[in-house]
Amino acid sequence: MRRLAQAPNLAIATVWAHALCEEGVAATVQREFLGAVMGQLPPDQCLPEIWIDDEAQYELARRLLHDLQHRPQRSWLCVCGEQVEGGFEQCWQCGEMMPAAAA
Repeated sequence: MRRLAQAPNLAIATVWAHALCEEGVAATVQREFLGAVMGQLPPDQCLPEIWIDDEAQYELARRLLHDLQHRPQRSWLCVCGEQVEGGFEQCWQCGEMMPAAAA
């Protein structure tokens, strides 16, 4: 096993681990219950961590996590006139999906 990354909170750690597992990389969340001792231990020792089971998959996991952390940010104009920015693929004003040309 090898530590891949420290996550800022348990929710993000879980999303990262599940995304890696979906790509075929066996990943687990460690230190998931240490949030309860925050204040008793240094904060950097209480953050959840992502660990990779197979050392041979480390570089693949590192690339996948980088891609997950750096999703493309787009800006597109919805048919309702709302300017939608960031990683959103659906308009928050009317629910219209992003046009294929903006993808």
